[in-house]
Amino acid sequence: MDTALETEENKQSTNLKSRIEVWAFDPYLLAALISIVTIGLVMVTSSSISIAQKTTSQPFYYAIHQAAFIFLGMVASIILWGFSLKTIQKLAIFILLGVIVLLALVFVPGVGKTVNGSTRWLNLGIMAVQVSEIAKFGMILFLSHYIAKYGPSLQKNVFRFLVPLVILAILGSLLLLEPDFGATVVITGTTLGLLFLAGVRLTWFVALVAVAASALGFLAISAPYRLQRMTSFLNPWADQFDTGYQLTQALIAFGRGEWFGVGLGSSVQKLFYLPEAHTDFIFAVLAEELGLVGAVTVIVLYGLFVFRGFKIGMAAIERKEVFGGFVSYGVVLWIGLQVLISIGVNTGVLPTKGLTLPFISYGGSSLVVLCVAVSLLLKVDYQNRLQHSPYYNRRKLFRELYARD
Repeated sequence: MDTALETEENKQSTNLKSRIEVWAFDPYLLAALISIVTIGLVMVTSSSISIAQKTTSQPFYYAIHQAAFIFLGMVASIILWGFSLKTIQKLAIFILLGVIVLLALVFVPGVGKTVNGSTRWLNLGIMAVQVSEIAKFGMILFLSHYIAKYGPSLQKNVFRFLVPLVILAILGSLLLLEPDFGATVVITGTTLGLLFLAGVRLTWFVALVAVAASALGFLAISAPYRLQRMTSFLNPWADQFDTGYQLTQALIAFGRGEWFGVGLGSSVQKLFYLPEAHTDFIFAVLAEELGLVGAVTVIVLYGLFVFRGFKIGMAAIERKEVFGGFVSYGVVLWIGLQVLISIGVNTGVLPTKGLTLPFISYGGSSLVVLCVAVSLLLKVDYQNRLQHSPYYNRRKLFRELYARD
């Protein structure tokens, strides 16, 4: 009798442990994500107090909105969680078509909103939506669906290989008309990365990279303001009060930060010296207040997030869930590439572009879409654990036997 009770208790304990293991998301990825989002909320608060006080008379205006966007992103993530990966895969093409329509609507007078000479936003009345952020995620979903469906033929059939490039050309053209060169670079880089991971022929891939690099290079020098940015970042001190102003102020912020920073909230550069201190150049303010140690810590957190994301993608591919695997690859490629570009711009390694630092810079559309994208990454992680759970495998077997009877 005692033995039977012990066996039943052990079985219940094993079942409980299996349930917990399934819902215990990758702890390293989750810790990195929570840390980055928390640092972002703190830095948006610190870097935006002065400009918020001046423009809205409410010093915590941007901090409150950032917290609201995080909450909205969590709500959207919970809604997405109700859809299976198969359903999301079926919707991928329709999402992409919707993105193309939205990118076209940006140019409709009264619908599109122009800020600083760029028409990138849809005016929804209560808020403005930056469609390029949705386009990044939409392209990842479409490519993941396409690779899952036509993966093997991508290596043999040149037509199959060219279809994603035609879609990329359409999205890129619409984005460049806004203009949004930064988003075009990110989407192009993510597309190239996913096609490489899909195993396309090396000769085709090299030719594609050459064409993409040439096209982006030509576009970079074709517009006067882009050419100005391309040349000014090489020596910003040559014209530090005009074309090199943003970068020189950012470099001053890095210099003031030294090893451990001037202290949280004590940045001088955010006091109207450094433009876009709470958005595009927030990493410079972070380095000024938290120093080299703080800046490197943030980079390590991003690196950990990307590494664990790739691990989730690899685990999904191993269990033949190609769509989920490539969605995971796409999300971490997108975030990793945007982090590299944003930090490169802040440190003067790359020309100035209008790209935010994921989860840290202030931004509504960006933050909400990133939350949704990461929730899909966590869903793939959940499915990976579900596949190897003894408890859930027994339930699946029971349901199959019950249906058979």
